[in-house]
Amino acid sequence: MPTNPAQDSNRAADATTTRGTAPEVLRAFLKLGLTSFGGPIAHLGYFRAEFVERRRWLDDKSYSDLVALCQFLPGPASSQVGMALGLQRAGWLGALAAWMGFTLPSAIALVLFAFGIARWSGVADSGAVHGLKVAAVAVVAQAVWGMARSLCPDRLRAGIAVVAALLVLAVPSAVGQVAAIVLGGLVARWTLQLNHLPPAQHLNYGVSRRVGALLLALFGVLLVLLPALAAMTGSMAVSAVSVFYQAGALVFGGGHVVLPLLQAGVVPPGWVGNDAFLAGYGAAQAVPGPLFTFAAYLGALSPAPLGGWVGALVLLLAIFAPAFLLVAGALPFWESLRQRDGVQSAMGGINAAVVGVLAAALYDPVWTSAIHSKADFGLALAAFGLLVYGRVSPVLVVAGAALGGWILAL
Repeated sequence: MPTNPAQDSNRAADATTTRGTAPEVLRAFLKLGLTSFGGPIAHLGYFRAEFVERRRWLDDKSYSDLVALCQFLPGPASSQVGMALGLQRAGWLGALAAWMGFTLPSAIALVLFAFGIARWSGVADSGAVHGLKVAAVAVVAQAVWGMARSLCPDRLRAGIAVVAALLVLAVPSAVGQVAAIVLGGLVARWTLQLNHLPPAQHLNYGVSRRVGALLLALFGVLLVLLPALAAMTGSMAVSAVSVFYQAGALVFGGGHVVLPLLQAGVVPPGWVGNDAFLAGYGAAQAVPGPLFTFAAYLGALSPAPLGGWVGALVLLLAIFAPAFLLVAGALPFWESLRQRDGVQSAMGGINAAVVGVLAAALYDPVWTSAIHSKADFGLALAAFGLLVYGRVSPVLVVAGAALGGWILAL
């Protein structure tokens, strides 16, 4: 009796994995959450070593395909890969367990740092904290450098990045940033020509098209409804949830891109001071796990009715919610989505615009808030050189910058 090759391929893919339990997923990701330093690219390497090579939860092709989907979607790619791996292994509870294990260690560390900043007012003005702000200059500069090389390989995309940076500098608000990203996607949709991707078979994650459509619809409804509710109620808490949800929904190209979106959302209203914002961003480079846990730090420092552990948890959930809705909702539609040439072209323009948005943030607020003297510039340049050319761990660079800032203050 003849067989369907596609069905045979799916059965072969399904046979490479077996179902597990949520506690098993939590233990695996908690280990990674405590040890995964180095940013999203390094995280994906840790995941491959743990789940493809050691635990054999899936094969290399399925893992590469999942990484491609999560890099295509907005949001924190490494966290989305983790959620999808937990979903495939142990269902919806597995997805939650993977997120908790990978996210909570760094979130707790940043909340404790926020308590230190809030309790000892002199800490925020100390040389060590100024060194953290200088470290943020080097880290963001490294991100711009690396992303420009990979995401702006031709004149068109380099031009999109430059225009996006100019637009953001001219309109220094979340509106300017979103407009730059949308404009970049529209321009590239009609002008950028990329190679058509070949068809491929995909691992079954247990999410039906109906459920996927509902999750994507919920993502869109919240994206529109939350700003409207914030405007209607005037509630600071609803406004904060809206800001962090939008940041999580609109971040393309890695966790560093969340910096300008959050800065525009929390500093101008006075929820968090700019110095404390940049100090926390610098500290976020020195903890393992996803950079999005910076939201917990900001939530802990926010005024009432947020603040403390409650504010940290609320804003942490707000910034990660769109990542989960998008990855779980897109899994059943990934093959048909990736085959659309227009979608691929638009994503090329969006990624290029993101480089421009981050370059503008490198100048304001990161550079303008941290570099006040030749010594500051020298410290930032040394940190940048260690990161880009010395290949030194960001943890050591951030610690060294904090020490350098303390010495300079003496």
